[in-house]
Amino acid sequence: MTIAELISLMGIALVAGWTPGPNNTLVANSAARFGFRATFPHVAGIGIGFPIMVFCIALGLGNLFQQSIVLREGLRILGAVVLLWMSWRIATAGQPNAQAKEARPFTLIESASFQWINPKGWVMAIGISSQFADPSRPAITAMIMAACFVFVGFSSASGWAYFGTYMQRWLTTKRRADVFNWTMAALLVLSVLMIAFADLG
Repeated sequence: MTIAELISLMGIALVAGWTPGPNNTLVANSAARFGFRATFPHVAGIGIGFPIMVFCIALGLGNLFQQSIVLREGLRILGAVVLLWMSWRIATAGQPNAQAKEARPFTLIESASFQWINPKGWVMAIGISSQFADPSRPAITAMIMAACFVFVGFSSASGWAYFGTYMQRWLTTKRRADVFNWTMAALLVLSVLMIAFADLG
């Protein structure tokens, strides 16, 4: 991979990683409810789990995904159902820590596992792999792409988590909490709509 290709990869990865989507919405909401420290395992799950997924897809898993309509549509449906359920939980969550006994942030394993049912993540990983994977050196280019997303994943998830932490100071009334929760829920629903019409193949 040339320096120009690496810069292009990093630029695309930063845009994809920092724009609103399921991961960033969920981590911001988690930090607003539980604080940055409690949300860090969620951040780490993104920073570790997504690069592993990119690595596997770049090595050939993406081809299986693209060739199997059952796998693609199954992931689309499963991802949409999970995200709609999460959006409802967020919308009805109330003020931060109001349901501390019932709610908790994602663990590292849960966050890393979520990457595999996140259709936006599959679209990103397959799109980037198709542009930058070198068939003559698949393992090396897969490692480079994965390493890029370790940086992007930790930085973007941390940035959105800090945004959520900042919002804690504003969410001092039920009305403000409801506005924030419904906005976060709406972003997730928007992600579902984008997934519904996305070309996952």
